[in-house]
Amino acid sequence: MTTLTDNLPGVPTALAHLFLGDSHATLDLQQLYLDGKRVDASSGERFQVINPYDGSLLAEVQYASQEDVDHAVASARQGQKVWAAMTGMQRSRIMLRAVALLRERNDELAKLETLNTGKPIAETASVDVVTGADALEYYAGLAPAIEGTQIPLRESSFVYTRREPLGVVGAIGAWNYPIQIACWKAAPALAAGNAVVFKPSEVTPLSVMKLAEIFTDAGLPDGVFNVVHGDARVGQMLTAHEGIDKISFTGEAGTGKRVMAAAASSSLKDVTMELGGKSPMIVFGDADLDRAADAAMMANFYSSGQICTNATRVFVHRSIKTRFEAKLKERIARIKAGNPLDPGVNFGPLVSFEHQQKVLSYIELGKQDGATLLTGGEGMDPKEGEDFTQGAWAPATLFTDCTDEMRIVREEIFGPVMSLLAFDDEDEVIERANATRFGLAAGVFTESLNRAHRTIHRLEAGICWINTWGESPSEMPVGGYKESGVGRENGIATLDHYTQIKSIQVEMGPFQSVF
Repeated sequence: MTTLTDNLPGVPTALAHLFLGDSHATLDLQQLYLDGKRVDASSGERFQVINPYDGSLLAEVQYASQEDVDHAVASARQGQKVWAAMTGMQRSRIMLRAVALLRERNDELAKLETLNTGKPIAETASVDVVTGADALEYYAGLAPAIEGTQIPLRESSFVYTRREPLGVVGAIGAWNYPIQIACWKAAPALAAGNAVVFKPSEVTPLSVMKLAEIFTDAGLPDGVFNVVHGDARVGQMLTAHEGIDKISFTGEAGTGKRVMAAAASSSLKDVTMELGGKSPMIVFGDADLDRAADAAMMANFYSSGQICTNATRVFVHRSIKTRFEAKLKERIARIKAGNPLDPGVNFGPLVSFEHQQKVLSYIELGKQDGATLLTGGEGMDPKEGEDFTQGAWAPATLFTDCTDEMRIVREEIFGPVMSLLAFDDEDEVIERANATRFGLAAGVFTESLNRAHRTIHRLEAGICWINTWGESPSEMPVGGYKESGVGRENGIATLDHYTQIKSIQVEMGPFQSVF
């Protein structure tokens, strides 16, 4: 199985010229995607998409109106009938053609993702599109395997069940992994025979349009995958729409609560949500410190810290704290920040200037609250040929001597800010690790097999790792406890969230009536 770190070496040198060729490329005007084609929105409104590396304009995007959302839902309902009538094997073949097209166009899509998100091309070319295609391939294999059960009642009667599609899924994506999240949501929905109306984040909407075209080119019936653009207002149109049967949402916990309320008040829609986190990594005194330090780096600075499962609370046994800090400082000094289209860069800007201000404000809060700043926190170090003042940059920042009450420890920052907290014993650290309203992820580093499993079993989190961090393969159900989500994405279990069970009783004997 490929791990996250296996993908780090970057893209081939031969691609460097392709990627660095034009960091100001624009896609001009982006429309909606309805009925298997690009169409103009009826609203007349537009919004801009900005390259976070240099502030340049990437595209203008048409804003969907209520009329457009109604059109998308009607199109999806028609397309879903055609799609659901196909056999699982027929759906599988179309999905696999989409997988092949995604992989053929990996470099093109990765460059677009880098321009829009600011993430290094070494990352987007080896992770974002790749893992999205993996999810589609995984669920394409499961599409023909969706089956019911048979339950004997007595000699003359039995019950059988069918797993049937829900209908139309309204999917709302986040800005950090645009094409991957779109694939994660579309793959189980399509495998189960549903249609999708997808709303990408207004910050990173570009690659999903390419995905929609790929689905059409692969043979997906018109209307089965539609794209509407806009901000939270368009998301609210989807959650409140009575023609939508399910909402799948990835984003912030507060927004997730509003999504759930709207889905319930409109038509009692089924809801799957992957929300925020403030995940603990626990490094015990017997841990392999180099391994743990490498994992802590990946769990805080990969994607410039913009990953929901990041280990932003790193609990370190007091006996190894000083040595662990030194290993982290050494690794942070090796970070290569710069033009994210450069294959040698491994640290890019944040996704937007608005988000930059949020992250920088939390760094200042950490200083004010008394955390010790070990490195970062004072702006980007200038380097030859690189002007960090033009982009949405935040430095890789390491705080130590943190306490559980500090806001940088309690609240989700979603940026490159690591907080170190010392602990003395197992019971203490488990209690502190669980003292949060979130429960998305957790991890343990120790050479003791017993301690590893004992600790993981007591941690209140839906995604857990032992002596590793961050991999979320398509086979692995991912989702959170507490305010970190509802339901799961990936894995076989996710198909339960995209189907509904119909029970049928068959009676072969006489019918008994009391009348």
